[in-house]
Amino acid sequence: PPISINSPAAMLPVCPHLPRMPIVGLGVWKAPPEVTAQVVYDAIKLGYRHLDCACDYGNEEAVGKALKLLFAEKVCTREELWITSKLWNTYHAREHVLPALQRTLDDLGVEYVDLYLIHFPIALQFVPFEKRYPPEWTDNGNDGIMKFVNVPYRETWEAMEGVHAKGLAKHIGVSNLNVQSVLDVLRYAKVKPACNQIENHLYLTQSKLVDFCHDMEIAVVGFSPLGAASYAPFF
Repeated sequence: PPISINSPAAMLPVCPHLPRMPIVGLGVWKAPPEVTAQVVYDAIKLGYRHLDCACDYGNEEAVGKALKLLFAEKVCTREELWITSKLWNTYHAREHVLPALQRTLDDLGVEYVDLYLIHFPIALQFVPFEKRYPPEWTDNGNDGIMKFVNVPYRETWEAMEGVHAKGLAKHIGVSNLNVQSVLDVLRYAKVKPACNQIENHLYLTQSKLVDFCHDMEIAVVGFSPLGAASYAPFF
C-alpha cells in the first residue's frame, strides 16, 4: 500500500536528532507571496506536515496566514507540523540572530520553529528590517552589490546555540556546507548541527558529503530533489 506523507514509515530514517521530521516536505522557495498562502493551505489539507521556509524567500508572512487559518479550522495543530526556517546572510552577527529569528516567528505566527538553519556560510553587511526585508543578496541601498563583512561562522553558530537554548528553535543546523566546513563547526559546537541542507538530486548527488554527514549522525535534507525549472537546462 502507498505510504502516507505523514506516516511513521515516511520519517527521516538516519539522524536521531530529528525523529519527528517527515521525509517529504513542501518547500516554498520561489513561491510568489500572492499564491503562497493558498498553496500551503492546500498542501497541509492533502497531508503535508513539513514546511521548508526561509527569511530570504520573502513569503513567510503568507505562510503564517495559511497556518492561522489551518489552526482555526482544526485541520492540524502546531505540534503536528515540522517547520524549518533559515537565518539570512545579513544577520550573521551575534546580536542580529535572535531578532532575525523573532521576525520569522512573528511572520509565521508561531512560538518556535522545529529547525533553524544558517542559510549560507556567507556574512553580508547588516540591513535593518525597516530599510529592506528581506534584504536578498544585494541591497538597493548598497548600490546593488554584495557587501561582505568579517563575521566568523563560529560567532553565528554560538548565537544559534543561544536561540536553541531559549526554545525558539527546537533544532539548529547548517545549509550549503561542504565536508571541511562541517568538520570546522564540529570542532567548536556545543550543540552539534542536527542537519545539513544541500542541493541534492540525480544530477548533483554529492554522495561523499551525504555519507560523511550520515557518519557524523547529521541528517541531510536535499532541496530541489527533482531539480528546479529555473535552473539551466540539463540537456
